[in-house]
Amino acid sequence: MHLLDNPIWNALNTAQAHLAVKHDQARKFRKDVSLLGGFSEPSNEAYDSLANLLDIGERAGLFLKGDPQPPPNWKILVSVPLLQMLHENVGSQPASSAAPPVFRKLGATDVPEMLALTKLTKPGPFATRTCKMGDYFGIRKNGTLVAMAGERLRLPGFTEISAVCTHPDHLGQGYAGRLITLLLGRIRERGERAFLHVRPENTRAVGLYERLGFRKRVLLHYAVLGKEATAPQIFAD
Repeated sequence: MHLLDNPIWNALNTAQAHLAVKHDQARKFRKDVSLLGGFSEPSNEAYDSLANLLDIGERAGLFLKGDPQPPPNWKILVSVPLLQMLHENVGSQPASSAAPPVFRKLGATDVPEMLALTKLTKPGPFATRTCKMGDYFGIRKNGTLVAMAGERLRLPGFTEISAVCTHPDHLGQGYAGRLITLLLGRIRERGERAFLHVRPENTRAVGLYERLGFRKRVLLHYAVLGKEATAPQIFAD
């Protein structure tokens, strides 16, 4: 099996093990880092292991090979196809722009704006400490964060580009392409290949990624699950 066939599990067992919580057959990022989690195979025993990592009301995001089929004590909150794309490591050109933007590395002080931008644009799950997963860069206009992108999953030889988003008032400036090109250069310098995930119906984004050298690799399935609350037992006298 290729490492990218199960990227969350492989990241949590290698380069990002320091960000993981573990129980038997399951792994998950700390909840303030990401809701993403995984297991080697989606068995009932693996789901039981994952349940032990979740607090009441907490969710888990999984990359699966097909539709989620959890045990009955789980609730499926989201279930959608997810296209994985892998960069060919060829020279890529940034999207056109009237003037090259100034990139700024984002950190802890930028988190409130990063959370607001991802909440508005919905590029995928983003938590208060997601920026601990890798390097994130942004573009500001008049002091306001208007575009960003960064690194999320990391595993031997590969880094995922994620949280690619632009404020709706600033679309069409080529910001996403330039941010991705910046990240691609940094990833290549480390001797790694970039990959990413995108909803297949987002044809505008898929087209941009293909122009930047990404190619479709495999269709996965993204599911967000929550544990059903267990009713308390009532004993009659």
